[in-house]
Amino acid sequence: MSDTIERPAGARPEGFGGVVLTGAEPAYDEARTVFNAMIDKRPAMIAQCESAADVVAAVKYGVAQELEIAVRGGGHSVAGAGVSEGGLVVDLRRLNSVQVDPDARIARVGGGATWADFDRACQPHGLATTGGRVSTTGVAGLTLGGGSGWMERKFGLACDNLVSVELVTADGRLLIADETKNTELFWALHGGGGNFGVATSLTFRLDELPTTTLAMLLWPAEAGPAVLRAYRDMIEAGASDNLGGGVLFLTGPPEPFVPEHLQGQRIVAAGAMYAGPEAEARDAFAPMFALDPAGELVAEMPYADLNSALDDPPGYRNYWSAEHLSSFPDAAVQLFCDRSADMVVPSPSQQITIPWGGAVLRGADEWPLPYRKAAWVVHPFGLWSDPADDARGRQWSRDLCADMKEWATGYVYLNFIGNEGQDRVIAGFGQENYERLSKVKCEFDPENVFHLNQNILPGWPDSSAG
Repeated sequence: MSDTIERPAGARPEGFGGVVLTGAEPAYDEARTVFNAMIDKRPAMIAQCESAADVVAAVKYGVAQELEIAVRGGGHSVAGAGVSEGGLVVDLRRLNSVQVDPDARIARVGGGATWADFDRACQPHGLATTGGRVSTTGVAGLTLGGGSGWMERKFGLACDNLVSVELVTADGRLLIADETKNTELFWALHGGGGNFGVATSLTFRLDELPTTTLAMLLWPAEAGPAVLRAYRDMIEAGASDNLGGGVLFLTGPPEPFVPEHLQGQRIVAAGAMYAGPEAEARDAFAPMFALDPAGELVAEMPYADLNSALDDPPGYRNYWSAEHLSSFPDAAVQLFCDRSADMVVPSPSQQITIPWGGAVLRGADEWPLPYRKAAWVVHPFGLWSDPADDARGRQWSRDLCADMKEWATGYVYLNFIGNEGQDRVIAGFGQENYERLSKVKCEFDPENVFHLNQNILPGWPDSSAG
């Protein structure tokens, strides 16, 4: 519907109290820009909401005008789902308030808040929950998709700590979903993403987290197999649930803790994100320190600082994927390390392996997320600046996933991937869960208004659905 971009500048949803951008305003281009520089879409209207009532008005308007609706929270969707070509963007970024009740240990968060907003509000109280791996990610998008983050082995996924969601549905209703109201919808919102409506606020349980420790140990890339085997053995020997992190290949950044001869070069790093003080972190990470790293950074810090320490820069071209592994034998380790030679370097691209288990595994059967039974996650996280590297970056990601197929569970965390087809969406939930989610979709969005996401088809497998 690209012709709708010509709508009169005065057109706006009835009763809408926020800001409407239609293309003529100076703020339009900045407002339509998303994290992935590959995405360049021009919506007909961006509705910058300032209240739940604004969201209701915007959704009703978009449905009535037959505009394709995109919902934007933090805007990190690698597939660019937060913006639509010629459609309506329901922009939640002004709904970013965070109210913390330290006595009850809960936080109520606006649907447009980022994890930086969340973490900074909770930090003065020494409280936290599992957030994303960077602070610029939107709270709502990450949580509704499941919510993997550095503290997941300690506190579970972000959605495990979800108490309630306030949601605007496709027909303009404002609902509460929790353990007593709209319970099937509440179940679906633990991983089902934005398929069922627009989350205007979310309420979380919080845990005590007075301090954390970040450790980053670096070696030349050729040390990769030894580093990764040692890391795997450390985790599988029964590492503390307080220990999160991973092993990654990346371009050595121009930072003081990176030896000059490794800057701009492909390196391997072992990262510890530890829920506790530095002395405990050093003890838990001792097998990695024993490998005589060429560079290291170790610092105790508040969780809000740890969760923003590795913020990836905006403006790069992005392509991500993932495979979840039941085991990580030496053969898989070697393939993982060999494939790092195909990364786009120099660039911020990362080839990451993440340990699961702990609280992630303990909650494996509660929500529609079968992938959380995996022991390991392999995650090619591609960022580069030159469009000439697009084909190479995509192929590297796909090839790494193909390398891991022998050990893959077949399931996948959908927040880690882009648009890889409907079979991969079903693999995010498993067949039985997908069918149950499809019934919830039928109840709350039978016309599939909210389809710019990892889409659950209403009424599937009925061929008339969607």
